[in-house]
Amino acid sequence: MTSASWKRDFASGLIILVPLLVTTYIILWLYFALTAVPLPVESQTIEIFGEAVDVAEPLRVLLTLVIFVLVVFSLGYLMRTAFGDIIEGTIDRTMNQLPGLRVVYNASKMAVETVVSGADELQEPVKIETWQGMRMTAFKTGKSTEDGRDVLFLPTAPNITTGFVVEVDPDSYEETNERVEEALTRVLSAGFGEAEQTSIPMAVDTDDEESEESPVGGDA
Repeated sequence: MTSASWKRDFASGLIILVPLLVTTYIILWLYFALTAVPLPVESQTIEIFGEAVDVAEPLRVLLTLVIFVLVVFSLGYLMRTAFGDIIEGTIDRTMNQLPGLRVVYNASKMAVETVVSGADELQEPVKIETWQGMRMTAFKTGKSTEDGRDVLFLPTAPNITTGFVVEVDPDSYEETNERVEEALTRVLSAGFGEAEQTSIPMAVDTDDEESEESPVGGDA
């Protein structure tokens, strides 16, 4: 086995194992955090394989998740009403008057909005030349300014919850044939998740291409 071969195998193993370990760690951290929620769940034991097992902690976690989901749906329904708009506006104004905390509040709110609905609202990906000879991936937002410029979102990699909102002329960016998922994969993976590009046939200019006929030689 060559050096390049075992390095490739080791890297492939890390790509599979590390995300699983990180995901497992986060799930366990959330589980133990939810078990500390002070809900009135009495100790209950059940017999599993002949051994008594206390299921109070799993029940507390399940009950906490159910309550959280119900609260989220209730607030979401409330926010669709006129009264909900008043409440949201009041909360925003109050938090924006608190120095320091307003930065955390606005950043976390923007992050949640981007993660929950940002990918669905992003439209066709485009290429924009930010510096001479350097192109970056941006996304159409469907918005435009009063002077006719298109509003694009230019995300950072690998964290798409941050980025830049740029206003450019429609002829200042290049259309692509990519889907939103493909472009997001490239940005989220910092370029390592670039999908194989399929060759796109070049357009043939029919005006320049004429059928060649063999010359008819000789005189009758």
